[in-house]
Amino acid sequence: MTQTLRPGRYARRLITAALTITVMAGTAGWTVAHEEQAVTGPPPGTDAWLADHSLPGPGRELPDPATASPAAIARFFGRLTDVQRRALAIRHPQVVGNLDGAPPALRYEANARALRAARDKERAADPHSPLVDRYSALLAPGRQILAFDPRGRGQVAEVYGDMATAQRTAVIVPGSDIDLAAFDRSRDPYGTPAGMAKALRAAMAEEAPGTRTAVVAWVGYTTPVGLGPDAATSRLARAGAPRLDRFLAGLAVTTAAAADAPPAVFCHSYGSVVCGLAAAAMDRTRVSDLVVLGSPGMRADSADGLHTGARVWAARDSTDWIRRVTGYDFMGLGHGEDPTDRSFGARVISADRARGHTGYFAPGTDSLRNFARIALGEFGTVRCAHEDDPADCRHGLV
Repeated sequence: MTQTLRPGRYARRLITAALTITVMAGTAGWTVAHEEQAVTGPPPGTDAWLADHSLPGPGRELPDPATASPAAIARFFGRLTDVQRRALAIRHPQVVGNLDGAPPALRYEANARALRAARDKERAADPHSPLVDRYSALLAPGRQILAFDPRGRGQVAEVYGDMATAQRTAVIVPGSDIDLAAFDRSRDPYGTPAGMAKALRAAMAEEAPGTRTAVVAWVGYTTPVGLGPDAATSRLARAGAPRLDRFLAGLAVTTAAAADAPPAVFCHSYGSVVCGLAAAAMDRTRVSDLVVLGSPGMRADSADGLHTGARVWAARDSTDWIRRVTGYDFMGLGHGEDPTDRSFGARVISADRARGHTGYFAPGTDSLRNFARIALGEFGTVRCAHEDDPADCRHGLV
């Protein structure tokens, strides 16, 4: 889809692209040395899993994590006894803990085992390693770790609430500089996936006290570090999009509310690039609403160009620096149209009182209140960014 650009916007894009290329050229040596290697493929321990023929009877081979769909994996576990499921989690915790389609409670148990093993191994190698404390924190009572992969900078997903009884669910997809170490750091709490998820669930409870909810903080892809070429290109997002697609497919077959109320997915910053590339697989059976915030672009010219059945929403506060680098794609740098521009066609919502690039989930902001209402399906009370527009962000919904 080709759009006619206003002269001012065209000039801004040329200037932004030129500045970006200059920055990239000036930091090329640093960038090459620190290019992030995307974690892809099946989980650690897959070879041992596939070699396990302990289940009795013909046709009881374990499903291949690289090729079996989450639906097929759900059917496989549905045929097993509780004893057989637990035995697999004990023998292959890293596989079961990261296997989309496996029962969430079983994954929590498997990941607790994997975390204890990783902590003990790290402690034996270096008792003062910060990873010892990191793993111990994730093992705290009550935490529900839905995914844990120590490869690279580490990946993790955590559930807040009860997936088995939730009536409304949501997923947080974060952006750059997020990994195992930064997942729930204490500084800038509303800029971390854990802080975002907890704030969203609290806001949902405030809006609808009688509704059972669950929110997942998902760091299941390798994020860029800093503002180098990894952040300005789609390479890591293209590696992450299939992982997000598979994760959402897993939720669709293991979450109680999925059939009647699929999750709303909230994508922050570079996470919105991942979501944009995964959007085509987000039909209404898998995702109800796709919400991007602080987005540099979604690798699409318009909301229609995402080819998704989900409703598309966008938010950006007036103090977010991302506005300076959004809305262009030049020689592979940049991520395309600004999702908050009216011409993009997303439902643009208010982010009043949010501050900076990581303030969207702070209590008291319009953005957090709007996010909660979208996740709950309460569209009539969503506050739009352009209240003067006759076809505001609620059109067709109320």
